[in-house]
Amino acid sequence: MEATREIYWNVGHGVVLPMYLLTLLAFAACAYGCWKRVEVYRQGKPLNRLDNLRERVVLMATNMLGQIRVLRVAGPGIPHALFFWGFVVLFIGTLLVMAQADVSQPLFGIKILTGGFYKAYSLVLDLAGLAAIFTLFGLALRRFVARPEGLKITRDDYLMHGLLSAIIVTGFFAEGARMAATELRQNPDLARFSPIGLMVAGQFAALDLQSLKELHRLWWWCHFLLVTGFIAAIPGTKFRHLLTTPANYLFVDLRPKGSIDTIDLEAEGVEHFGVDKVADLTWKDIFDADACTSCKRCQDRCPAFNTEKPLSPMQLVQQIGDTACSAPQADLIEAVGRDTLWSCTTCRSCQEICPAQVEHVNKVIEMRRNLVLMQGEFPGEEVMVAANNVEVNGNPFGMAYAERGKWSDGLPVRHLSEGEGADILYFVGCYASFDKRNQEVAKSFVKICDAAGVSVGILGKEERCCGEPLRKLGNEYLYQVTAQENIELIKGYGVKKIVTTCPHCLNTLGRDYRDLGLDVEVEHYTVFIDRLIGDGTLALAPHQFDYTYHDSCYLGRYQGIMEQPRNVLHVAGGRINEMQRSGLESFCCGAGGGRILAEEKLGSRINVQRVKMAEATGAPLIVSNCPFCLTMFEDGIKTGDCEGKLAVRDLAEVVAERLATPLEIGKALPELSIATVTALAEVAGRIDPAPPEEERLAAAEGVSA
Repeated sequence: MEATREIYWNVGHGVVLPMYLLTLLAFAACAYGCWKRVEVYRQGKPLNRLDNLRERVVLMATNMLGQIRVLRVAGPGIPHALFFWGFVVLFIGTLLVMAQADVSQPLFGIKILTGGFYKAYSLVLDLAGLAAIFTLFGLALRRFVARPEGLKITRDDYLMHGLLSAIIVTGFFAEGARMAATELRQNPDLARFSPIGLMVAGQFAALDLQSLKELHRLWWWCHFLLVTGFIAAIPGTKFRHLLTTPANYLFVDLRPKGSIDTIDLEAEGVEHFGVDKVADLTWKDIFDADACTSCKRCQDRCPAFNTEKPLSPMQLVQQIGDTACSAPQADLIEAVGRDTLWSCTTCRSCQEICPAQVEHVNKVIEMRRNLVLMQGEFPGEEVMVAANNVEVNGNPFGMAYAERGKWSDGLPVRHLSEGEGADILYFVGCYASFDKRNQEVAKSFVKICDAAGVSVGILGKEERCCGEPLRKLGNEYLYQVTAQENIELIKGYGVKKIVTTCPHCLNTLGRDYRDLGLDVEVEHYTVFIDRLIGDGTLALAPHQFDYTYHDSCYLGRYQGIMEQPRNVLHVAGGRINEMQRSGLESFCCGAGGGRILAEEKLGSRINVQRVKMAEATGAPLIVSNCPFCLTMFEDGIKTGDCEGKLAVRDLAEVVAERLATPLEIGKALPELSIATVTALAEVAGRIDPAPPEEERLAAAEGVSA
């Protein structure tokens, strides 16, 4: 017999018209519900998120069909992806039935579902349905039985799991009743290609033909009505994420990570800054609330939430959505909570892991802008003092301008204000300029550059704070004032390349300053050193040591710089013991978002928790790449009772201790005489001339050997 089946078996072609009418009504209800949601989004300000449309469509297709972001957390991600793919296959199967029954066969006499293709079709759809029902069962166990801490359960969750399960089960029951009445009796070989339907059909096999037909009609209509109910329910339930999450992939921010809108503070007629009402948000900020799937991945990774502070990125986004729907004129800051806003470290771990591409951080910054610029509020008196110090003295410590460059006394550093040119401008930053512990990092970096023959220039007493902590705390005005002064200086000296030891300065000078007119290459010192080693300009003498490495948020998640520092430390002789939270999953030190200037008054200390993670590796040393992190870890080791068990060093300090001497260069290059090696090193400015006699003799012996 021909391998095929009658499409409208038992229900007849008379169902076509009412079926399509009901389907049309379901889509009409869905469209109406979507339009009502659009009206909520339109409360926000305009924002163009359809530029570079081709790139956006590719991102949407790859993330949606590939479930790429969903799969980044394997536990719930794998079953979700399998369920999605199973449902997609079932949907395609339904479209093929519709194509044959209503288009190809009546109009052209062409049957699609026949022969070998039909057998494959039957097998694939049965397996897809099986995968969908099993993964849905697993997800239900996780949500309703295991109940991970912080995972909310709502009416929508019961509706989603119940409705989807019912759709799949009634589909198998309708298939089983049809097969029991047809294929089991007429073509049992074909039934083998629908294994799940065959199993269900076996349960109905004892029924007579009339009973099977009645049972089939019952399950067929139940299945169909459940599907139409599902379609109509999409915009009014969590099912809406089927539309909003793929759309959010389309609407993703294509700017460099961490980009913030720069306010035109001199625009005429503008008297309101930041966000305190729903109308101050963009439509995308409101849309994000509908795209959120309440998976709590952001919450699980938030350093504030994990140290008993009131911030949950998930709840913040949902509070914005609830306010937009129920009370759009309400005070949004009151709805979210001031302590919630000030707790954020802008570490971006929430956005990095979000499977729906929700943008959390800028919402916080915009509300902070309103608190600072419109209401004059700060997270504490100490922050007001630091801001005043930056305004008056150019640094948060209140130190005099003249003190800024004194750390470089006696070092081969050129001051651009004295008319000296240099290969690079080293933008030192406030901590490396004034904090004694971080001054050692600056000195180590200069020593490394000198060994590589790279001349270093600084702005010295003319340099001001880059303004990043102020901006992240919401003080856009003071940020722009201090930034403009730095930009004028840098432009005035004709600087072509900037290197900094601070990831916060890196992001601010290299990205944010571009909005204010600075277009100069800016590089982090870890990348700079990695390249010097790679091209042979810098030689190291490796000494073995064990360490764990901290990926600072503003270097790792914001800039994607993770391999270069590890490469450098490997060349230096390091053996790494990675923390459980590393790379893109790194845990914040607690100093970002301007929190370096604020006392941590709520919950437990973030830096102590991170230090404990480092201690758990068993490594005796944490290596950092950021002055904020270094400062926080020095404090965390003391307050976390880790003194004597753990120490912290900056990468520059580790490298500076392992610069190759003439003896070591001679051993590494035996084909050259020690005199030649020494001469080359002296010309390059790497070492002091005339090493001690015993070192000359030892090197000569190494060469002759």
